Amino acid sequence: MNHIADLLFQAKILKEIPRSGYHFLGSGQESIAEHTFMISIIAFVMAKLNPGINALKLISMCLVHDLPESRTGDLNTVQKQYVKANESQAVADTIKNLPFGGDIADLIDEFNAGQTEEAKLAKDADQLAFIVDLKALADVGYAPPNKWLDFVVKRLQTNTGKDIAHGIMNTDWDSWWLKNYVDRK
Repeated sequence: MNHIADLLFQAKILKEIPRSGYHFLGSGQESIAEHTFMISIIAFVMAKLNPGINALKLISMCLVHDLPESRTGDLNTVQKQYVKANESQAVADTIKNLPFGGDIADLIDEFNAGQTEEAKLAKDADQLAFIVDLKALADVGYAPPNKWLDFVVKRLQTNTGKDIAHGIMNTDWDSWWLKNYVDRK
């Protein structure tokens, strides 16, 4: 059980590591764990919208895809021009001595390859989480997200991802709350 405890402590570190891409926005922030939570929620929704998808695989892929960043940190696009994380070594060290370590490695490999329908949806969930953040920041008046939104939306690969993005882009970030407030008046 010590190896499982090590995995859990490693996953806990993701709560402390900020995502580095927000530096370029001038506002907004989230930890890798917060990002993981959001894409997992999006993956759950995507699985419901695509009943033929292996929901457990999709959601699991989203839960573990950034786990190596507990060892490598989160490198943004600019940093990746100068620094290369050894993700395969990070994964190998993470799964060593875990009875289900191969399952984690397989999910990360499948996500990175991006060939299966689950991997494509997971990659879209990754982008959709960013779109939600960018749209919310734009809705409260920050200008920099407007430079990025179209670019990030164009990364989407699946019809489901594109449909969800369309919904996000056509909904104010606080409409759910305002509807609730208005309904109570």
